[in-house]
Amino acid sequence: MSQSPPVEIPVDRLTHDALLGVVDDFILREGTDYGMADVSIDTKRSEVLAQLRAGHAWIAFDPERQSCTIIRRR
Repeated sequence: MSQSPPVEIPVDRLTHDALLGVVDDFILREGTDYGMADVSIDTKRSEVLAQLRAGHAWIAFDPERQSCTIIRRR
């Protein structure tokens, strides 16, 4: 069985609520590391949204798992 590559979901194609849902899911995952300092969810959300809008990160949809994640561009 071959694995399908992830599909890029353009940020501007999502509603505001859907985009926040993807971002919140990403930042609230267990194991996400923001360093030693506590960072508020609003700050984390703003930072991820800024990276997405600047093109430094992208939303990847896995068609086989029917799930999204956010990946930093290299």
